Amino acid sequence: MTDAPLRFGLIGTGRIGQVHAANIAASPDTVLTWVADPMVDGAHAVAGRFGGRVTDAADELFAAADVDAVLIASPTPTHVDLIAQAVERGIPVLCEKPIDLDIARVDALRPKVAAAGVPVALGFNRRFDPAFAEVQARVVAGEIGALEQLTIISRDPAAPPAAYIGVSGGIFRDMTIHDFDMARFFLPDIVEVTAVGTTTFDDGAREHGDFDTAVVTLRAASGAVVTIINSRHSAVGYDQRLEAFGAKGSLQVANRSMSLVSLSTAERVDARAPFEDFFLQRYADAYAAELGAFVALVRGGASTSPTFEDGRAALVLADAAQRSATERVSVAVRTD
Repeated sequence: MTDAPLRFGLIGTGRIGQVHAANIAASPDTVLTWVADPMVDGAHAVAGRFGGRVTDAADELFAAADVDAVLIASPTPTHVDLIAQAVERGIPVLCEKPIDLDIARVDALRPKVAAAGVPVALGFNRRFDPAFAEVQARVVAGEIGALEQLTIISRDPAAPPAAYIGVSGGIFRDMTIHDFDMARFFLPDIVEVTAVGTTTFDDGAREHGDFDTAVVTLRAASGAVVTIINSRHSAVGYDQRLEAFGAKGSLQVANRSMSLVSLSTAERVDARAPFEDFFLQRYADAYAAELGAFVALVRGGASTSPTFEDGRAALVLADAAQRSATERVSVAVRTD
């Protein structure tokens, strides 16, 4: 692999595909050479802004001579087949989460990915958020002693459309899966999952038998405990916080506001702007860093890219949480 920009094929041009296209075009280490989407108008729009040839068929992209890596941002049901095509051709792939909603399909693909020896990374971008990554590094360095408790708060501004909930796989596989990966970023050896889910406000979740509110407790092999708090709505904006606690202290990540300016008057003190509105704003830096880590992985350098195995492990935890919340039991797990 040379130092020339890595030539990317992008599959999928929805909201997240457009984020990735912009980051590929902005990085000096990457260039967008192909854009594929069955909805070809979307592919033309993305290519018009960020470059690349257009096709409505992923097969044409995979067969192209000027594709060094593939970024999969298409709907979840397509991920397994597209990853399989990529590794069969020896093409490194960065795929949006989850690998699939069905662990059986993931496990069927698992030996092929392992045997191919081709880099496969999963899009758990929150590992690359500068603040979260700093806390994890400081925990590893022993600054607060052995990690005893990890608290992750993740609340969306508003619930998604009911139609989306119906195909999303439910809150644990769609939303909490990011938090499961974050938990494993700090504590890889999770051995038990206990989850409580309720439906308190969202008719869409109620219609599809899903939860709009959830609390999950994970127990690590070390005895450390992770608490994940989720809600599908938040009046204060996109609520993303984290605390790591140990015998020597704690490290916290607060919400990011739209402005660093605060107002103090006779009526209020330290009044601030709202929190950033949604994940595209909150995690913009993380998506760019995720791409950089993947480029390093493809080039054989040091990389913190989440692997196929990380993607599988997060789905194992999501499935266990779904069972726990439905059956009201704690579920023992193995993620290896």
